[in-house]
Amino acid sequence: MKKLMPKKGVECMACLECVRACSTAFYKEFHPDLSCIQVVAKGTGAKPMTCIQCGKCMKACENGAITQNPKTGVYMINKKLCVSCGKCVEACPMKVMVMKPDSPASKCIACGICVKACPMEVLEVVEN
Repeated sequence: MKKLMPKKGVECMACLECVRACSTAFYKEFHPDLSCIQVVAKGTGAKPMTCIQCGKCMKACENGAITQNPKTGVYMINKKLCVSCGKCVEACPMKVMVMKPDSPASKCIACGICVKACPMEVLEVVEN
C-alpha cells in the first residue's frame, strides 16, 4: 500500500510549505483548511498529520464515491459521484479530508507534491 508518512527522527519546523503545496495543487490557492496534510503542534515542535489510508472515508460514503485503487491501495474520490455531503470528512480520524463549500471532498492520494515542497525532507511516500 502506498502512503504519505513523516520520516522518523526528522524534525518538522512548521513552515507549512507542504500545506501550501497541497492546497495550491487541489484548489489553486494557499488555504490551510483546504490542504490534505495538516501540521499540528506537538510538545515543543510540530508534526505533519497525513492520511493513513484506513478506508473509514470509504465506509462513510453512501454514494460509493470513494474506492480503493487495487494497485496502490490509495483511497480515491470520484468527483462525479461525490454529492458533497461531508460524511467522509467527519469520518476521517486524522482530520485531513477537506471540502470547500459546494465542491467535492478531497483527500491525500500520496502524489508526493508535499514531499517535494518540504525543505526539511520530513515527508516521504512509502510502499507498505
